[in-house]
Formats: sequence, structure tokens, C-alpha cells
Amino acid sequence: MRRVYLDHAATTPVRPEVFEAMIPYLTERFGNPSSIHSFGREARMELDRARERTAALIGAQPEEIVFTGGGSEADNHAIRGAAMTALGKRNHIITSAIEHHAVLDTVNSLKALGFDVTVLPVNGYGLVDPADVRASMTDRTFMVSIMHANNEVGTVQPIREIAAIAHERGALMHTDAVQSVGHLDIDVNELGVDLLSMAAHKFYGPKGVGALYIRKGVRISPLITGGGQERKRRAGTENTAGIVGMGVAAELAMAELDLERARETALRDRLIAGLLSTIPHTMLNGHPTMRLPNNVNISYMYVEGESLLLNLDMAGIAASSGSACTSGSLEPSHVLMAMGISHEVAHGSVRMSIGRGTTEEDVDYVLGVMPRIVEKLRSMSPTYDKKGECCIKDLCANPQDCMRAGGASAPNAPASVSASMGQAMR
Repeated sequence: MRRVYLDHAATTPVRPEVFEAMIPYLTERFGNPSSIHSFGREARMELDRARERTAALIGAQPEEIVFTGGGSEADNHAIRGAAMTALGKRNHIITSAIEHHAVLDTVNSLKALGFDVTVLPVNGYGLVDPADVRASMTDRTFMVSIMHANNEVGTVQPIREIAAIAHERGALMHTDAVQSVGHLDIDVNELGVDLLSMAAHKFYGPKGVGALYIRKGVRISPLITGGGQERKRRAGTENTAGIVGMGVAAELAMAELDLERARETALRDRLIAGLLSTIPHTMLNGHPTMRLPNNVNISYMYVEGESLLLNLDMAGIAASSGSACTSGSLEPSHVLMAMGISHEVAHGSVRMSIGRGTTEEDVDYVLGVMPRIVEKLRSMSPTYDKKGECCIKDLCANPQDCMRAGGASAPNAPASVSASMGQAMR
């Protein structure tokens, strides 16, 4: 049976080059980077090299990179560290309703310390309106934290504009860029961010290692104390092998970014066009053009997402119902709900995310399998009318956009897809 992995937004395989680079630091070059002898100096040298490579990927300076245990820790460090530094001076933070729980849960935990939290809404595409950010800013706002690209629907936010608004009132700008680093061109100076989170395993590095960019001159309290590592910004003996792997992965991602982005975008559009044109009652979630090059998130009316995933898995296809951190939950995606999509439609949504190993043959295999799976599951659904009438139109966020068999074209389809498929899309 063919096996197709379309869950690269959850994690990516470690590249062979990355694995080979890590091996020596798990075996003969095992020294502690804080030790002054040759074993330690050898490890420190590679740690510094990895810092340079990671910084280059986002246009930062090496000394602005703090290595962490992953993206969630980086988010926590940015938010809690800034909050503790602002304590007694500013006590207001702004975020959005579609953030990863590493941000949402951390922000909400600040309420117990007397902080005020503003959670901004998003539109039907999952976009934050910069005007809403401006209207929510006060002289007490210490931070705005808005993700660069959404992990579920792929929408890319206008971070540069939002950062400028934050800085007008003296607030810090943090962005969770875990999904976009290594997949989009990122320059922290062009974005204007003060803090940026990333994770190695999202761009073919190892799990358990990430980094927080802290702009030079920005001071935030450490999240983990107890040692002088990372210039006293993150205590604990560094995961040398993991950090070396992250550095190599960053360098490879930077070298191949333009070509890989174009290739993935073409496969993404091919997959979207094929699914929307062959399966009725479907809807693309997320912004049609301002989205990650590898993200495909589609709602399949009259079908439970969990059943879809199980049937796809039996056909050798790995996909997801949303964030990997919450994919086991029976609750509908908080991202889709924030975008105004009903419970019923949100429950039938599946995310497929393309990667380096994805081929046209993989996409064609999925396009051959998915319609049959959806048809089988719909045949067992009490809400599905085989005549093509929409039995759940009243439950849709936008009834006028409800997909009907042989009916209107999908309003959320990417421009490139819409142009090629025209009225055949539904």
C-alpha cells in the first residue's frame, strides 16, 4: 500500500544531513559547552556555529538567538518574560483568538497576576485587522502577540503593520513563527518584531529544540533560572546535538527556500483544485492567497473529520484535523470557530500539509482516494441528501456560500486555483 505523509505542519522528518551532523555530539564529542577543557570548547564552537546559522535564517544577529526546548517554551519565555519585566509598570497584553495554545494558555495564565488580556477576533479568512489592534492599544499595553502564520489554516498575518502599531505605544511585538520559519522569507528587521519563536522540527530538524529571537536591547526575564547558559537568559546545559541539528536544518532551509516554496505552492494548488472540483459540499479554509505554501485545510460537509482521518490512515495517507497538540480533542477547532465556521462544518475539516518529500504522484493518489472515502462516509450520514440539496445550510457560517453539488464556485479558492477550475469548482 502506498504511504503518503501529509502532516508536515505537525512535524517533519529529520533530514539525513541533519542526522549525520548530530551524531558526533551524541558520541565522541559529548562535552559540556560550559566546560573550559577541549571537550567543552569543541562543543561550544559548534553551538556558536549553529547560532549563526539559525540567526541567518531570520535575518538576526547570532547574539539575539536564545536556544530553547521547542516552540512552546519560546512562546512561554517571550510572554512570561516580558510580563515579569513589565510588572508594576504595564499590565495589558493583546493577542488573537486563533493563536496556538502555547500562546493562549500562557496569556490567560497572566490574569491571575493582575494582567488584563484582550483577545482580538479574526475575519472569515482568519486575518487579524490591524485597526482592531490599534483600537485595543493603551498606555498599559506591554506586548502584542500575534502569530506569523496560522498552524491550522495557513493564513499569514500582516505582522509588519501590527508591529508598527504596537511600537507607537511603546509595546513589544512578539510573533509565533513556528509554522513559517523555513517556509517563508523572514527578516525580523523588515517585520519589525522584538521577539520571534521557532521550532527546529517544523523545518526538518530534531524535536525538542527551538529558539527565541530577542532583539538587541530588549530585556525580558528568564523563564528558566539556575545557570549562566545562553547569556543568563535560559539556564540549563544546552542540548548540543539538537542545537547543531537545528543549525544545519536552518542553513539547508535557507539555501532551498525559494525553490521549495514554489514547488510546494504548485502541489498545494493542485491538491486544492482537485479536492474542490471532485467533491461537492467542500470549502477551503483560510485566506485564498495569503497562506503558507504547503497548507491545505478543507471542510467536507456531512462528514466527521475523525472518520475521514481514520479512513485516510487505512489508505496510507497521514493528515490531521488541526493542530497536532489538540488533534485528539473531540472539541472543534478553536481556530475555525473563531473564523465563524459552525460546529458541524468545523468537525468535518481536515488539514493536509505538504513537505519536501511530497510528489505529484502523492497528490494524485490522494485525489483518487479522497472522493471515494467522502462518498462512503456521506452515504452513512443522516444529514446527507444524495439529490444534492444542502441539509445543513442553516448551520453554515455563510449560508450564501454553502457548497452544493454542481453549484457555485468556492469563494475561498486561491486565485490560481479559481482561474484554472472556474465554474467546475464546487
